[in-house]
Amino acid sequence: MQTFASGPTKALHAPRRIVTLPIRESEPAHERAVHHALARSLAWLLGGHYAGDHDPVRDEPGPADTRCYFLPSSTIVGADRARALGIIDGDDLFGGVVDEAFICTKAISHAVVGPDAHRPPGWSDAFSQRTTDAVLAGWTAFSADDAREGARRLLRHGPVRLKPVDATAGRGQQVLHDDRAIDEALQRLDPDALGRTGIVVEAHLEDVVTLSVGQVHVAGMTIAYTGTQRLVPDNQGEHVYGGSTLTVVRGGLDALLARPLPGDIRRAVTQAQCYDEAARACYPGLCASRRNYDIAQGRAADGRWHSGVLEQSWRVGGASAAELAAMLRFAQDPSLDAVEASTYEVYGATPMPTPARDAAILYHGDDPDLGRLMKYVTIKAHGDT
Repeated sequence: MQTFASGPTKALHAPRRIVTLPIRESEPAHERAVHHALARSLAWLLGGHYAGDHDPVRDEPGPADTRCYFLPSSTIVGADRARALGIIDGDDLFGGVVDEAFICTKAISHAVVGPDAHRPPGWSDAFSQRTTDAVLAGWTAFSADDAREGARRLLRHGPVRLKPVDATAGRGQQVLHDDRAIDEALQRLDPDALGRTGIVVEAHLEDVVTLSVGQVHVAGMTIAYTGTQRLVPDNQGEHVYGGSTLTVVRGGLDALLARPLPGDIRRAVTQAQCYDEAARACYPGLCASRRNYDIAQGRAADGRWHSGVLEQSWRVGGASAAELAAMLRFAQDPSLDAVEASTYEVYGATPMPTPARDAAILYHGDDPDLGRLMKYVTIKAHGDT
């Protein structure tokens, strides 16, 4: 297998020390391994070196040309915290910074149910007004009463999906078909946690395809992409995120829209762009070098086709290995203007399937939380077979 970042180091930027920044209380082993691999790729792009996890003494902020470049495990909450680390703008990290914790969750994707509904300090009603045509039918609630009201409105048109706002890989979601199911689900929620983080109730779609649209800026290079996600059974049999296949181009979302795209893909890109522009306008503290949007496309109970942004990711994510693999290939071959990059997550098979010869394995082992798991990435020029 090839290494994820291969070839001679090429200084595309001033040399920097690249550090990983664990933020969550518990960092899964498989994600830690992937983050280390991604940090080495970032070091190649930036012409610097990977120095391991952030050390507050060693990595004390200094002049601009000595500041660290960060790979945080989650979106950084609070401009003061970012500045204390030496993060001034998007050129200082792979990920993002927001002012309030709710801004980097699914919570912002929908409006609250009315003018008297609960909402956290810093909430922007203007955001949902700007994104009405970019998201699915749904509501965000910070109390059980508001969640019940939103769910009952949606039930008039079909089943409702109840979604924790900070869960990943589709975990923890429930599909509810009647008032009794709604009441039972809401009774199981912790009121204090609900008030802090919120919950989403959203129209349930069938035959769903989940698309990824994103833009990444690192070392003076910008890429944009569209892609599809795949679901796979995990070691408990639950269908979860199993990787993405991305078509990646040089330039931003405008460059992507300038290319010929199928109608459903173009719809997804324009919705992601609308969501992105609204977020930057309504939450001005947002700073992000990595901006990824998941778009669901499928049919509602009445048979009509719908498309809408589910959530944003302004942090390292499941598709980031493919994003950086594409950037490395572009840096190594200036003649390329589009590539296809894919990530794979395979659970539980014994023995594990053998990836393609040119695949880069990011993790292969028994994760303490998820069990046996392999993660790898492949890349080829767009159009190659």
